Amino acid sequence: MIPHLSTKPARLARPRIARRLLALAAAALAAGCAAPAWQSVAPGTSEAELQARLGAPREVYQLSDGSRRWMYPEPGETRWAADIGPDGRVVSVRQMLSAEEFGQARIGEWTTRDVLTRFGKPAEISRFPLMHREVWGYRFSEDGQEYATMNFYFDPAGVLRLTQVIPDFLTDS
Repeated sequence: MIPHLSTKPARLARPRIARRLLALAAAALAAGCAAPAWQSVAPGTSEAELQARLGAPREVYQLSDGSRRWMYPEPGETRWAADIGPDGRVVSVRQMLSAEEFGQARIGEWTTRDVLTRFGKPAEISRFPLMHREVWGYRFSEDGQEYATMNFYFDPAGVLRLTQVIPDFLTDS
């Protein structure tokens, strides 16, 4: 027996349901385009207001000038840092895992402590005993589309000896 396929046109969704689906899609799109909370933090914001907006920081570092850096890692290749002055007010909020920030590293001058307070905890740490090197890797979005890993190579004394950017093969771009 041969199955019989209907030649009747498919029934279209009711206009009311279609409008609801369209409104729901528009709301989802608008929510996805909403600015991240960190963008609303202006210099001069109090420490208490910062914590109320963004929550407790995941990492806190004391800086040499008496200020503090609060780190807010987000899923993926993003880490926001809020620098808070000695007066308890926000000095700046910025994305730390970027080519511009990584370019500030000073080979032969920076130590593991400098890299840690600047960029926070690395995504991974590798040790190469034959090279006498420890390598800290930070994944980041190099240009908003391509992903890479920034590697910092330290000698046994913890001094930065080499930096290297490599394509990140762990993420699809």
